[in-house]
Amino acid sequence: MNSQVRLQALSAFLKGQRAKISPESVGLPPGTRRRTPGLRREEVAQLAGVSTTWYTWLEQGRDIKVSSSVLDCVASALQLNADERRYLYSLALESGAEPYTVKHEAVQISPSLQKIITELKYCPVMISDRMCNIVGWNRAAAYVFLDFDRIPPEERNMIRLLFTRREFQRLAVNWEQFASGFLSMFRSYYGQYVEDEWYDRFLEEMKNGHPDFNRMWEQSQVSYAPEVHLEFRHAKAGKMVYELTSLKVYGTDDLRCSIYTPAPDTTTEAKLRQLMEEK
Repeated sequence: MNSQVRLQALSAFLKGQRAKISPESVGLPPGTRRRTPGLRREEVAQLAGVSTTWYTWLEQGRDIKVSSSVLDCVASALQLNADERRYLYSLALESGAEPYTVKHEAVQISPSLQKIITELKYCPVMISDRMCNIVGWNRAAAYVFLDFDRIPPEERNMIRLLFTRREFQRLAVNWEQFASGFLSMFRSYYGQYVEDEWYDRFLEEMKNGHPDFNRMWEQSQVSYAPEVHLEFRHAKAGKMVYELTSLKVYGTDDLRCSIYTPAPDTTTEAKLRQLMEEK
């Protein structure tokens, strides 16, 4: 199995995490002549208890022997959270599994899952796959976001829609936080399926076509289930405030259920009820 893409992604991740940590925050002197922000490689190696040469090779994406125990030390030195650790392990420890092959046939939502999202009448719900393609939604989601039935199935990718559809950009007051939440989920998938060529093609398309995506992708975190507080300015309903909860749907398709719950002590649910009853 060709691991070059995986190792390149590992290299970029380690460099990015190292740049986020100030020497002072880990008890090291600030020093002088730092050409780049954050820790130096030798400082990470010192904190992790490994040789500078070994850590340098790891960050350079060389194909070297890596153990879970040593990765634990590197993760601690870089102050990674639980999701970031999982992402690091998925990139650094080759599982030997065959890379995921993209299937173009439509994902079928089970009747039980469809009933669940339908019953959440006043909570917009979207079901997405491991590529962030929207494969299911309820009536509330169509009213709050947009009518996905009017978008061709091959274009129903949430990441692409966030950067190409003005409806989403006008809707979210904190649009960057909204988009960053999805990018953090997308990066978690990328860590799992980094050797699937679809991800590289998609990232290249987005980076070339959308400068904001390129900037935000370089800054994005890793989160398998981010909880996000969102304020919307709906064209018809006005201010709406939601809490986003993401749930994994266990099964062969690796689906995710994103539920937007009306924030308590707001008129969001009442506004959505009125909006949906007008038609």
